[in-house]
Amino acid sequence: MIQVTPHIKIFLCKRFVDFRKGIDSLARICKVLLNQDPFSGAMFLFRNRSFSMIRILVYDGQGFCLFTKRLSEGRFQWWPDEEHQGLVTLSAPQLQMLIYNGDLTSARIGKEWRSIVP
Repeated sequence: MIQVTPHIKIFLCKRFVDFRKGIDSLARICKVLLNQDPFSGAMFLFRNRSFSMIRILVYDGQGFCLFTKRLSEGRFQWWPDEEHQGLVTLSAPQLQMLIYNGDLTSARIGKEWRSIVP
């Protein structure tokens, strides 16, 4: 089981990804497109073209884990535009909100008392 703690880094790929791609292709996207090390232990989130599925790729020290969530109906409510500048990072509560198909723009999440990640 992978624990999502406040210390873990969570990166989000803004572009849609062809979900026929496997772990190796997604790891390459992390390295080339996101300019991040896929072996760092960070979580990487991807979406499909229709916004009905998300995938999470994470390296746990022994190998890669690939998690998928597919909605039974509808689409995910929130994802940043491709025009959004910079690398998108999420906090653990924001990831949980996204997985439960919440809208991060209208969600009220309490501020951290102090930053855990420098």
